[in-house]
Amino acid sequence: MKGFVRLIAGAALAAASFAALGSTAALAQQKEWKEIRIGTEGAYPPFNNLNAKKELEGFEIDYANMLCEKMKVKCTWVVQDWDGIIPALLANKYDIIIAGMNATDERKKRVDFTSVYTKTPIWAISAKSASTDISPAALKGKAVGTQGGTIHANFLEKYYKDSNIRLYPTQEEANLDLLNGRLDYIIADSLALQDFLDGKGKDCCQKAGEVTRDPAIHGPGVGGAVRKEDTALKEMFSKAIAESLADGSYKKIQGKWFKIDLM
Repeated sequence: MKGFVRLIAGAALAAASFAALGSTAALAQQKEWKEIRIGTEGAYPPFNNLNAKKELEGFEIDYANMLCEKMKVKCTWVVQDWDGIIPALLANKYDIIIAGMNATDERKKRVDFTSVYTKTPIWAISAKSASTDISPAALKGKAVGTQGGTIHANFLEKYYKDSNIRLYPTQEEANLDLLNGRLDYIIADSLALQDFLDGKGKDCCQKAGEVTRDPAIHGPGVGGAVRKEDTALKEMFSKAIAESLADGSYKKIQGKWFKIDLM
């Protein structure tokens, strides 16, 4: 009988221990975010860029800082090359990516996304003397560039196989090659290209046309990327994004950087 009692007592203790472990795991999953590290590229004006003083600036920098204020959390920024930006998130170098990243199905296999905070057209730009026919047939044999590892690179590789596709580490490097006559066309986000056309490319270059979006490649728009297990962080940012759209704070920051509506 004593052995039976001991057996019951042992089972109860094991069950209690298991429950305690389960509670601990649940608490661990429900991490309370007080400090958040944000990863960005720092080479994609006017969204995120390092200025002459090596300080981050741009729409996404101002916007994410405002979201952090809404969430009452301390945020710090980490600059990371685009090619390694998702691997560095998964390696815990930072907690969320805010870097003009479109929420595509392919990326969703590795990370989750917050609510979308920008939706912008996709343009082709060229020298002012070039044709504005940007069909794949018209660009056959032409040097067409964009930043590597982006939706624009995927789009070119799918639809412009007969062009001379050139992929660059940063958008700025592609812009520089167009400026210097080493590229015929660039396909990329319209706002990033408009920033170039308003600045360094003002005298040389033009908008050649708007690209028809492929939903399978381009996705619904740009969001913040988080690790799949960080659901609370994703929900925090999505809630703050919704609040910013409702209370006018989004439009205030948008107006500082752009002349058009991003949403």
